[in-house]
Amino acid sequence: MNCCNQCQGIEDMFTQKVAEDDLRDYHKNGPPKQTRLLLDTLRAAGIEGLTLLDIGGGIGAIQHELMKSGLSATTDVDASSAYLAAAKAEAARQGYAEKAQYYHGNFIDLAPQLEDADIVTLDRVICCFPDMAAMVSLSAARAKKWYALVYPRDTWWMRIGGRIGNAILALGRNKFRFFVHPAQAVDELARQNGLQPYFQRNVGVFWQVVVYEKT
Repeated sequence: MNCCNQCQGIEDMFTQKVAEDDLRDYHKNGPPKQTRLLLDTLRAAGIEGLTLLDIGGGIGAIQHELMKSGLSATTDVDASSAYLAAAKAEAARQGYAEKAQYYHGNFIDLAPQLEDADIVTLDRVICCFPDMAAMVSLSAARAKKWYALVYPRDTWWMRIGGRIGNAILALGRNKFRFFVHPAQAVDELARQNGLQPYFQRNVGVFWQVVVYEKT
């Protein structure tokens, strides 16, 4: 599968209705558990005055929460136009639209035109792209201080579940696919970009939260 097909799959999967439902859930319950853990870790490390590059930010939960905690500016990159519109509207509602930038498309293609940021986040994003090496390498290279990820646990049940889910998607002629990439490979690419593990924790059976610090 190539990135063009996957980006079209992302557009088809994460529609305006999905974005509206996710935003409604955010207003009612806040970010999901794994995202809250990522946020709490970054806040505890200190983010006052820093900048954020949020890749695949969805409805913008990380952006909204960290802007409340003192970020100076944020940049959102997403392959879903519906998610991007929802994040932008919520930023305006929360009163920080002038401090936010938005880019629609595949981060791998857009990376050369994006500035580095103090914090780079990918919350359930690596699992949405087939070219993990390019996604991690290019995003890790943009992190000046913190690099924070939420991605699938590298377990046999996640790999089997991913295959079953992808088979169902294929039967429905949906181009979107789910990927369980090797955790060791992700870690090696982060380290190659001068990052060292700062925090790691599994969240339930599905997700792991990993935060790296630039050395």
